[in-house]
Amino acid sequence: MQFAYQITVFLHLLGFAALLGGVLVQLRVRDPEVNRAMLVGALLELVTGAGLWVLAVLDSAPVSVPQLVVKSIITVFVAIVVVLNRKYASIPRGLWALIGALTLVNTGIAVFWQ
Repeated sequence: MQFAYQITVFLHLLGFAALLGGVLVQLRVRDPEVNRAMLVGALLELVTGAGLWVLAVLDSAPVSVPQLVVKSIITVFVAIVVVLNRKYASIPRGLWALIGALTLVNTGIAVFWQ
């Protein structure tokens, strides 16, 4: 069970890195877009986040349900925004910033919410 948890956390962190990396790569681009890294990262975070929740419940470890609910809502929202805007050649700079900000907020919740 511990190995499954570690692999899932590893993949979750890779999803975060891909999503945030996809956002940061476009800092100097005039017309940002939802690139493949953002799409894969958002979906990987969504799937592995659900997997981490299941593993935590199966392990019967103490879990902060409010934290998981907030993180899940943010992750689902980001994934939906990324998937729906993947088909466009460019997205508004504000939407691009929202995706990046919510990614950082979600990570901050994971790290600082005890």
